Amino acid sequence: MINQRITKLRQLMKERGIDLYIIPTSDFHQSEYVGSYFEARHYMSGFSGSAGTLIVRQEEAYLWTDGRYFIQAEKELAGSCIQLMKMRTPGVPTIKEYIEKYPEATIGFDGRVMPYNQCLFTNTIQANEDLVDLIWQERPELSHEEVYLYDTKYCGASRKEKLEIIREEMKDAKYHLVTTLDDIAWIFNIRGNDVLCNPVALAYALIEKEKAYLYLRKEAVSQEVIDELLKDQIEVKDYFDIYEDIKHIEGKVLLDTKSVNYALVSHIRQEILLIKQTQVNYLNQLKTKQKSKQLKMLIYMMVLLLLNLCIG
Repeated sequence: MINQRITKLRQLMKERGIDLYIIPTSDFHQSEYVGSYFEARHYMSGFSGSAGTLIVRQEEAYLWTDGRYFIQAEKELAGSCIQLMKMRTPGVPTIKEYIEKYPEATIGFDGRVMPYNQCLFTNTIQANEDLVDLIWQERPELSHEEVYLYDTKYCGASRKEKLEIIREEMKDAKYHLVTTLDDIAWIFNIRGNDVLCNPVALAYALIEKEKAYLYLRKEAVSQEVIDELLKDQIEVKDYFDIYEDIKHIEGKVLLDTKSVNYALVSHIRQEILLIKQTQVNYLNQLKTKQKSKQLKMLIYMMVLLLLNLCIG
């Protein structure tokens, strides 16, 4: 079964002039955990571990994974045409080193599941098509669980307050593109159930100085939620509209190339692109401050409770 899928992938690659195709373990947002729709690497390789990258050429196919999964990968790859690359072991090239061996190769991948900073190849790139989707006939549906608002009393600050701080940090950037699901859930005080064991919704956010756009699966958002967000100048748009909207923005864009995917960055006019190479630290700093306040309040309440128990 796996060999048949690899053969089909090679046929699609040949038809498109692709020499090397990359299938990572990722979703459109570089999440640590991914939903069933995004298990393309598992489907194509048979390897079910949570971390790994499959690379296919006409002559060979390799799967890179780390030491946690060496034994598991050997068992699950047995009988297939895929060879195991044991990461960080002597004589095993990194993915980057392997690709550099083929400077003339045309590289293919789904640009939505690769972060921009990992796609700085000198090779010709074709990243506008998900070839696995053409093979995976019974692929699970992209999740669209209900999106709900998280009460401000549990958040530490309103979405309006958070956006005001973010806009100050944007400085001369006209837009801030945010694609990490936990950051979006925190900024807009929304929650969802699109990723197992993570209360997040599949979403993108484009923040301007006066308003913001939140890109969600429309079928997952009630009119009540849409109206409530609109009170804070937050317009809800369809999840995939971001890929068209980003082509037409004018002005500097603040984003993190470690998390924003290749397809989105490629759609931005390069001459107006302001890239923040490191993690957007101020978001984490803001979260830490809010958590510190909440922790102090929790300690205060516990002290009061203990005093009441002692007095009683």
